[in-house]
Amino acid sequence: MKFRIRRFDERRGVYWQTFEVPVRTAMTVLDGLFYIRENFDQSLAFRASCRMGICGSCAVKINGKPRLACETPVSKFKEVKVEPLDNFAVIKDLVTEFVGFFARQKRVKPYLINPNISYENPVEQIQTPKQLQVYYDFSLCIKCGACYSVCPASATLESYLGPAALVAAYRFIADSRDHGRDERLKIVSGAEGVWRCHSAMECSEVCPKQIEPAKAIQLLRRATLR
Repeated sequence: MKFRIRRFDERRGVYWQTFEVPVRTAMTVLDGLFYIRENFDQSLAFRASCRMGICGSCAVKINGKPRLACETPVSKFKEVKVEPLDNFAVIKDLVTEFVGFFARQKRVKPYLINPNISYENPVEQIQTPKQLQVYYDFSLCIKCGACYSVCPASATLESYLGPAALVAAYRFIADSRDHGRDERLKIVSGAEGVWRCHSAMECSEVCPKQIEPAKAIQLLRRATLR
């Protein structure tokens, strides 16, 4: 199978390279990338870690859509076209810069804010299954950046928090153990938060964990209005 890969380095700039990769049963796009690096070109740069769809490291654009390379079988395509995620600065080949992405996560305080929690004398914070279910789906985000790469608001405003950060904000706002609701709502209700969203819904379309970031943003809008 042909793998067409969009490559980049500071010396040559952007260029395309094609490789012929032998296909085996149940082969994924990530398997193909490893084969290329091990057999054709050791300089090919890409990220990968768990190979189980958990870490989010291998998210790239495959045949025009952001996907996890470790979960995408090559049998879906006649030819594989691989590019780095959009809306991120490219460092080398398929590796993109995530510093800004994680800085946005940090801005929404993605951790429990609870004055009753003491690290010196920890106390179990009890939740019912019903309380857990309110936010559980939104806790499954693996920070792969797929939602951010298709977001038109993220493409046009660098300071926009973006779908992943807003999902993290709602996940903790909806947590019955958290006391930081008002603090986070002030952060997400500004011009760089939920009201910047254009409701394109592409973030929910490409999320590999079916989290529906667009739904989280709508729930945050309702909370800010209340």
